[in-house]
Amino acid sequence: MTTPPAQETSDAVLEAAAADAVRDGKDIREKVQELTLGALRGRRFDRQSIREVVRSVTEGAVKGAGSNRAHMREAMSDVLQGLDQALRVSAKAGHVALNELTATGRAFSDNDLKAALSSLRKIEDDFLGTVKQVADAANAQVRPELREALRSARETGTATGREVAGTMGDFAQKFTAASFDAALVGLETANEFGQRFALVASGVLGGLAEALRAPKDDKGPGNTGAG
Repeated sequence: MTTPPAQETSDAVLEAAAADAVRDGKDIREKVQELTLGALRGRRFDRQSIREVVRSVTEGAVKGAGSNRAHMREAMSDVLQGLDQALRVSAKAGHVALNELTATGRAFSDNDLKAALSSLRKIEDDFLGTVKQVADAANAQVRPELREALRSARETGTATGREVAGTMGDFAQKFTAASFDAALVGLETANEFGQRFALVASGVLGGLAEALRAPKDDKGPGNTGAG
């Protein structure tokens, strides 16, 4: 599929593309992942953007679900898995960005690090919480299927959550456990990433997204995609 240019991926365009992907019924997980990453790349790396993209994709999926109950259940599961994989890449981008910023040490203090970690660890909650809001507002046919997919994701855990947990483990050792937890709780109200971190993470996310696309885009006669 062709993803619209990132800067043009408005909420309406994203919603329509997600609806088409679910309606088509083929490779839903991969299409949702690609759509989500494409949209996130064109926006500021912050929690509001993540919530907006998740909402648009999920609402589009609901509109494209049709009335076949068996197809609907599988489709909603695929949509959540596609979103999860895209957000895992976003969380990975945040991890890489923090590594880069803390390695250079220039104008990136412990407080900056704590603020970034505080917001980063909310990505999974923002993801699942936004899907729940969409499920609660969905029509009577789709609502139970989306809620079941959401229940399963919460029960088994998400790739996004595991990626974030790994990041927390890597950086928590820089602080005592008490000071780290207290600082993160104190920064919960800040809600957003700092500008410098957001810029670096956006750049990393673009690179990771391109790397994921490369094997598909490069395949052709005489090209196996091997580097």
